[in-house]
Amino acid sequence: MNETKKHYLAEEPLGKLLLKFSVPCVLSMLVSALYNIVDQIFIGQGVGYLGNAATNVVYPYTVAALALALLAGDGCAALLSLSLGRGEKESAHRCVGSGMMLCAAVGLVLMALGLAFQEEILTLFGVTESCHGYAAEYMTVITLGIPFYVFASGMNSVIRADGSPGYSMFATVLGAVLNLILDPVAIFALGMGVWGAAAATIIGQAASCAATLFYFRRPKSFSLQRASFRPSGLLCRRIGQLGISSFITQIAIVAVMAVANNMIVLCGPRSVYGADIPLSVVGIVMKVFGIVIAFSVGIAVGGQPIVGFNYGARNFERVRGTYSRILWANLAVGSLAMLLFEACPQALVSLFGNESQLYNEFACLCFRVFLGGILLCCIQKASSIFLQSIGKPVKAAVLSLSRDVVFLLPGVVLLARLFGVEGMLWAAPAADALSALLTLLLVGGELKKMRGNRAGVISTVCG
Repeated sequence: MNETKKHYLAEEPLGKLLLKFSVPCVLSMLVSALYNIVDQIFIGQGVGYLGNAATNVVYPYTVAALALALLAGDGCAALLSLSLGRGEKESAHRCVGSGMMLCAAVGLVLMALGLAFQEEILTLFGVTESCHGYAAEYMTVITLGIPFYVFASGMNSVIRADGSPGYSMFATVLGAVLNLILDPVAIFALGMGVWGAAAATIIGQAASCAATLFYFRRPKSFSLQRASFRPSGLLCRRIGQLGISSFITQIAIVAVMAVANNMIVLCGPRSVYGADIPLSVVGIVMKVFGIVIAFSVGIAVGGQPIVGFNYGARNFERVRGTYSRILWANLAVGSLAMLLFEACPQALVSLFGNESQLYNEFACLCFRVFLGGILLCCIQKASSIFLQSIGKPVKAAVLSLSRDVVFLLPGVVLLARLFGVEGMLWAAPAADALSALLTLLLVGGELKKMRGNRAGVISTVCG
C-alpha cells in the first residue's frame, strides 16, 4: 500500500472524520453568518427598523465580497485536497500561495470600488429615501474592513483542508466574540448607532484576519516558499473552476437581494405594508436563511477534504459513504429549520425589535412562505459542494445556478408584478422544489458512475 493510501483521510471511520471536520466548519460558518445577525439585532433594538433596512441594502455588497473570497478560498481548498490525495506536493503549496494572493487582491479592489461608487451601489441594491442616511453611514465603515473579511473568509477554507478545522474555528470565533462584545458598547453605551455597529464588525474581522495569517507560518501538509507566490495562470484558472460553485451560491444571494429589494421598492407602495417594512423584513429573513445554510454548507464543506482526498485516491466507496452522511445530516437540519419557521415565526421576529402589528404580520408570512422549502434547499446546497469536491466544476456550477438564478429570480419578478410583495414570496419554495429535482439528476449520475450499474441517490442515502 502506498503512502497516499495510508493517510488518515483514507483510513479513519467516516463518521468520526466528518464530525472532526464538519463541527468546527459549521461553527465557523455559523459565526460568520451571525456577524450580520448580531448587527441586525442590536441595530433593531437601538435604532429601529429603518436601521435594519439600511443594513439590508448594504448586505448584498458584503455577500459579493464573500462570494469572491470563497471563489479563491474554496477553490484553493478543493485543489489542495485533490493534490494531496494524488501525492502532488508541488501543486499543493503553489495553489495555496496563489489563493492567498487572489484573496488579498480581491479584498483591496472591492474596498476601492465600494468607496468610489458607494452611491451607485446603494441605488443598485434598492435604498429608499427614508433609510439612505443610515445606509451610507454603515457602508462607509464596512467597506474599510472588506480586505480583512475577504482574506479571513477565503483562507479559512484552506486551513480546514490542511487538517486544522479547530484552528479555523478559533480564527472565526475570535472575530465574532469581539463583534458581540463591541456592538452593544458602541450602539448603546457610546450612542454611535449604525456607525458603531459597523466599526465593531470590522474590528472583529481584522482580528480574524490576523489569526488566519498567523496559521500559515507552520501549516501541516505543505510548506510555503517564495515559489508558492509566483503567479500561475494555470493554477488560478483551476482554483476558479473548483471554487465556482461556492461563488455562485453566494453571488446568487446578491442577485436575489438586489432584485427583491428593487421589486419591493417598486411594488411595496401599492400594498398595505409599504416599501420600508418589506425591505427590512426580507433582509432579516435572508440573514436567518443564511444561518441555516451555514449549517448545510458547513457540513458539506467539512466533508470536502475527505471527499476530495479519497476521490483523488480513487477510493470511491469512502466518497459515497461521506456523501451519504452529509445528506442525512442535512435532512435533519432542514427538517428542524422548517418546523421552526412554520410553527413559531413570531419568536424569531421579536428578536429584531418590537415593531407594529403590520410589520409582525408581514414578517411571519415571510418566514412561513419564503423559507417553506428550506429542507430541499439544504440538500441542493450541500450537493453542489459535493460536486465541487469531486472536481466537477461545470455540474457544480449548473446546480448552484439552478435554485437562485434560473428559478428564483424570474419567479420573484413575475410574481411580484402579478401579485405584489406578498406574491413574490412564493417564488422561493417553487425554486427549491425544481432545483431538488435537478440535484437528483446530477448527483445521481455521478454516484452511479462511481459504483457502476448498481445505484443512485436513494440507495446511497439508505446506505
